Amino acid sequence: MDMEWIEGFEITVKADGNEVLISANIQGLLSLAKHLVTLAKAEAGSHIHYDEYNSLEDGSVDLIIEKV
Repeated sequence: MDMEWIEGFEITVKADGNEVLISANIQGLLSLAKHLVTLAKAEAGSHIHYDEYNSLEDGSVDLIIEKV
C-alpha cells in the first residue's frame, strides 16, 4: 500500500492500561484519514504499522491497524 503523508505531520500514540490515546496535529489527522481510506480499499488481512522509527513521535507505542 502506498501511504501518503501530509508535510508537517505529528502523531503520538500512548497506552495506559486499557486506554489508547492518539494525539495528532491537523496534518497528522489528515494523513491518518487518508491511510484509513487506503486500508479500507485493501484486501482483508492488510495492515498499517506505525512506530516511532517511521511515523510516530519519540516515546510513542506501536500502533497496528488491520482490515478484517
